Amino acid sequence: MDVAHCYLDGNADAVEFCPHNSYHHVIAASTYTLQEGDQPSRSGSISLFNVDPDKGGLDLFHRVETAGIFDTKWNPVGGYANPLLAQAGADGYLKIHSLEGCSNGAEDRGYLKEIASKKVSNSMCLYLDWNPSATSLTVGLSDGSVSIISFSESKLEIQEEWKAHDFELWATSFDIHQPQLVYTGSDDCKFSCWDLRDSPSNLVFQNSKIHKMGVCCIAKSLHNPNSLLTGSYDEYLRVWDVRSISKPVNETSICLGGGVWRLKHHPFVPGLVLAACMHNGFAIVKTKGDEAKVIETYQKHGSLAYGADWQNGEPMQKDGKQKTLAATCSFYDRLLRVWIPESDIVM
Repeated sequence: MDVAHCYLDGNADAVEFCPHNSYHHVIAASTYTLQEGDQPSRSGSISLFNVDPDKGGLDLFHRVETAGIFDTKWNPVGGYANPLLAQAGADGYLKIHSLEGCSNGAEDRGYLKEIASKKVSNSMCLYLDWNPSATSLTVGLSDGSVSIISFSESKLEIQEEWKAHDFELWATSFDIHQPQLVYTGSDDCKFSCWDLRDSPSNLVFQNSKIHKMGVCCIAKSLHNPNSLLTGSYDEYLRVWDVRSISKPVNETSICLGGGVWRLKHHPFVPGLVLAACMHNGFAIVKTKGDEAKVIETYQKHGSLAYGADWQNGEPMQKDGKQKTLAATCSFYDRLLRVWIPESDIVM
């Protein structure tokens, strides 16, 4: 069921619900727009919205102009008074914004305050992830490098950087159960894992045989420490057991009919995944044991499906059933939508 929609000021490529208590109504949507010509430029923005499913509205309360943005992530819950939003920019900068003046729910109109900025590379920052304690970030770069950056007392410092892949590094993430491990995926079709306890970081494994096209996203299960998902331009969502990485759990790999650009685990329902499938809209996939199946698709966007996220917090009760809001965005039509899946959310 559709709740609300709006059009952004640029090409929409990422959307993130704030995971922090008292801020679950806040959505951050970001854009990347290439201005072609004799002097091409990459511009972007971050827009903050309040969402109210009962009133069916998206209320824009803040917007900041930026360089073109490829990715944003709120910091994990705990450790800081205000929520922090990290930004991976086409200008090679990693920036951290604090959400200020929004502590009393939707009635307050807050704003983003930049508290840290670091020039990571002359290449573009394509993807980022926080470690569970929000003391470090991993950033994927367009030259195939990965950068590990510490964050403390509003300062960003590059701890380590190495050439992890041959082409664009579209995905990098910490293992939330073993945060000394970092995963990377790239246009070179390789899926890798690195151990940060060694210096330089040690290659734990690298799989170069399974993905037929570039690796776009990596998502460790929130509930199963041995389960991990990858998404690829080859249109497959693959389920991996990190204890046996030579091949995925074949029975649970599933073709989604479009390049799998983003995968988001449901915050409290194990095995439920929201997928952004580029040319084939959005899909909700249920994985359990040796089975994976699409239980719902969402085709209300008219362009590349890039951004997707679940709302955090307790599920809503609607018509006697538990429901969770989803937010999705698409690129060229600049469209942001908030909707409630028709499928039952089974705890």
